[in-house]
Amino acid sequence: MTDHPGKLLILDDEPDMLEGFRRILSLAGHEVITYPDPTRIRDLLETHRPDAVLTDLRMPGLDGMGVLEAAMESDPDLPVVILTAFGTIESAVHAVKAGAFDYLTKPVDRNELIGCVRRALAHRHTNGAARAAGHADALEFACSGLIGESPAMTDVKNLLRKVARTDANVLFTGESGTGKEVVARCLHTASHRRARPFIPIDCAALPETLLESELFGHERGAFTGAQAQKPGILELAEGGTILLDEIGEMAPALQSKLLRVVQERCFRRVGGRREIRVNVRILSATNRDLEARSAQGLFRQDLFFRLNVIGIHLPPLRERRGDVTRLARHFFDRFVRTTDKTIHGLAPETFACLEAHPWPGNVRELQNVVERAVVLSDGPWITPADLPPDLAVGTPAPCPVPATVPAFENDAPPADFHQAKDRLVSRFERDYLTGLLRNSGGNISHAATVAGINRRTLYRLIEKFDIDLSDLRS
Repeated sequence: MTDHPGKLLILDDEPDMLEGFRRILSLAGHEVITYPDPTRIRDLLETHRPDAVLTDLRMPGLDGMGVLEAAMESDPDLPVVILTAFGTIESAVHAVKAGAFDYLTKPVDRNELIGCVRRALAHRHTNGAARAAGHADALEFACSGLIGESPAMTDVKNLLRKVARTDANVLFTGESGTGKEVVARCLHTASHRRARPFIPIDCAALPETLLESELFGHERGAFTGAQAQKPGILELAEGGTILLDEIGEMAPALQSKLLRVVQERCFRRVGGRREIRVNVRILSATNRDLEARSAQGLFRQDLFFRLNVIGIHLPPLRERRGDVTRLARHFFDRFVRTTDKTIHGLAPETFACLEAHPWPGNVRELQNVVERAVVLSDGPWITPADLPPDLAVGTPAPCPVPATVPAFENDAPPADFHQAKDRLVSRFERDYLTGLLRNSGGNISHAATVAGINRRTLYRLIEKFDIDLSDLRS
């Protein structure tokens, strides 16, 4: 999804906390307003009209629930993030169920804070437009956040439009870095659940016992260190959507417990006896072949069938012809806003290097490459010198013009300088154009984008040099 820098209102009675939040979020590109007195919330909302509110839960005069109530009265689409200490998590969960966008536990991790704010602003941007335009436009709005017009991505968007109106379980498959979580968020945003939480959890990042506690929650005393009752993400996502990322790495014992949730939408907390019913949509994602793993007995076949009601495959970037340039521009626009540099964009030869790279790390790799280039660039344009060595040097040139080929072949150069120059330029244009079109598979739009010229100019040059596109199409 597209990033949306916004105006943030932060309320906390601790000045050091306010200053820390202000510093982190200002550097992330947001306009930050801090205030220590929550009793003035209605005046602050009216005066500043923020895009999101972050509020401490426990404050003198008015607590976070009071702030949440005032914010919802002022603007139903205004996301409110609750900041809470460990001992008040249960109250924060109550706030989420009452309408808060999410909660963060102090001390807040910097990346977690930035990510939560990014999601909140994207949620406001999309939800506000959806409320104004209606559900049909919400579908288009959500899909517009998916960068890419290649046939493979067009198929993905068309499938998302069909399944967004349902509560069917969806399994996203694809190589690492193809954007499975991004697409899952788009699906949630386009659904009728968009006003409720979207909570992803990485099944590969946590050991089995911790993952079980994160999913289902636990009762006090359920295990060593369980000092208080804790709800799991299934409860926190009530009415919304959860994404089980890397579901293929889940341990067999936990797969059995998950199956019951998928089938019956009910579970028990770890160490608990009370059965809890939930209303959540379950999305899953994996870079594994779950069908093959289930045949080998490594993944429950019945769980696979339950999760894979709708399967959506995310294509690798190397199969998304033309999308590399679109994505590179998108990431450049995002990262250049976080600097004080004046960079106009990526040079045409830089796009050529990016298009020629096979991208084993997919979209995530491209994002990191563009961010690195923005950080390292000292000039007005991103050039191949700003790219990693394997892209700038090791990548075959997309439009080779061998310097060893004589410019005039077997002919002696004309005596007139201008005639010699015109012939040399004409030879270069022909060879450049042939290489460009060959590497673009004869796709005019893609070739024009890479070369940095318009389609009309490209057609004129093709006619000038009598190039047969049928010989160049793959």
